[in-house]
Amino acid sequence: MSSFLAKERIIAGSGFNRWLVPPAALMIHLCIGMAYGFSVFWLPLSKAIGIKESIKCGADIGFFAELFVSDCDWKVSTLGWMYTLFFVLLGSSAAIWGGWLERAGPRKAGVISALCWSLGMMVSALGIYLHQFWIMIVASGVIGGIGLGLGYISPVSTLIKWFPDRRGMATGMAIMGFGGGAMIGSPLAADLMKYFSTPTDVGVAQTFLVMGFLYLVFMLAGAFTYKVPDIGWKPKGWTPKENKSKNAMITHRHVHVEQVWSIPQFWLIWMVLCMNVSAGIGVIGMASPMLQEVFGGTLIGIDTKFVDLDKAQLTAIASIAAGFTALLSIFNIGGRFFWASLSDVIGRKGTYVIFFILGGAMYFSIPASANSNSLILFVSACCLILSMYGGGFATVPAYLADIFGSQMVGAIHGRLLTAWATAGILGPVVVNYMRDYQIGLGLPREQVYNQTMYILVGMLVIGLICNLLVKPLDQKWFMTEEELVEEKRLAHEKIIPISEPQTVNNSITPLWIVVTAWLVVGIPMAWGVYRALLSVSKFIH
Repeated sequence: MSSFLAKERIIAGSGFNRWLVPPAALMIHLCIGMAYGFSVFWLPLSKAIGIKESIKCGADIGFFAELFVSDCDWKVSTLGWMYTLFFVLLGSSAAIWGGWLERAGPRKAGVISALCWSLGMMVSALGIYLHQFWIMIVASGVIGGIGLGLGYISPVSTLIKWFPDRRGMATGMAIMGFGGGAMIGSPLAADLMKYFSTPTDVGVAQTFLVMGFLYLVFMLAGAFTYKVPDIGWKPKGWTPKENKSKNAMITHRHVHVEQVWSIPQFWLIWMVLCMNVSAGIGVIGMASPMLQEVFGGTLIGIDTKFVDLDKAQLTAIASIAAGFTALLSIFNIGGRFFWASLSDVIGRKGTYVIFFILGGAMYFSIPASANSNSLILFVSACCLILSMYGGGFATVPAYLADIFGSQMVGAIHGRLLTAWATAGILGPVVVNYMRDYQIGLGLPREQVYNQTMYILVGMLVIGLICNLLVKPLDQKWFMTEEELVEEKRLAHEKIIPISEPQTVNNSITPLWIVVTAWLVVGIPMAWGVYRALLSVSKFIH
């Protein structure tokens, strides 16, 4: 099996259609993107024993004891640690195994990702059945988190090498899938739990089994579709542009991943991503409660503040807020493709300048739109912010390839994702503590987010300064010709000998295969958008 998955056996023949690679990447990213949607399981799991009402653990049961108890229900706050582990492990595993991935190839990494992510869910089903949270932590949180990291970076280097003429667009398509994974997985999980639930079972274990199996099949199909281009391959009719004017930031040389910790430009881009993501996560985490607390009863046509609403009214505005969250997810996904594609035209540095200046203006406008009770301006600002949040993720791989070269961009991207792990802690901490602090001061609910927004603007200013400081690398950081040849040897980048014709596809890829591959990913995405739009319609109404 190791030989079958080896990188030298997946080098594409002359007739391979490069447009088969993006749907392969999407097959993996649409599955692991469900990490964003795991919160759909928290409420049912918090009633796994009590079914209708949670059976609370005793006061003597702390967090570690809760990992092993089987006679009381888990708290939602405890379940949320799995979500935290996902993104900690995503960043750390991508950083640790990014270099290995470059040499092993995307197919082997994709297969391991599929096994870790899918089997993690299946084993978690056992943890739910036995009511042992430690099993879920190990299976989905740790093993699944490793699969998450490997799956996230598996297509990056390959897509950039297949699309040197459209780096941003190519990585934008794949990372769009990660944003869309929850849009498909969350309603699917909700439907499955409803189908499997009984008077004595919330149906989550069965849902984990079914989704784990579906993800395994889907991700393996994507992994086995991966191909890498031959040495020296380039799109027909395309020639690299010289490093002039707007292309001065694009290098044709390559940096070794082991060097990046020492390079100032790496840490500048690290800060660029960290600040953009920290601010964006802040809005994602507070979007639903912020809408409800700021606009209160006006969401349902009554002039009543949030704190004065009764239970039925609170339920009604919560339903509307769910539609708002769905709308933000659509902009998050669309922004990944739009901004990354735009970066091919205006450059990565220019794209991030827009993120920080336009984004800063949007954050700054939110308190004013809230004070004037302008729902349209408030929603428009949040939608733009989320589009640029997603766009930041999708544009950064191409930014790295421009600055550090494409040879080890997947590994370098893996190390950069530690910025995401940092932002995943920094953003929510700033937002949550500031909100609690403002409430503690006795401020009205509709005003408790104002200072937070100004702090997030400050983060974007830091990101803007770091982005403006990014310059082309000094020549001393690049690999010599001898070092590059050795790295290519270690990465098994060689032309397959004619004596091994079974490994080479020299025929032109039929159009129907390409169309079928895109339909395989397009149909689930269309279904996910449809379900999201149903929620959005409630908000618009």
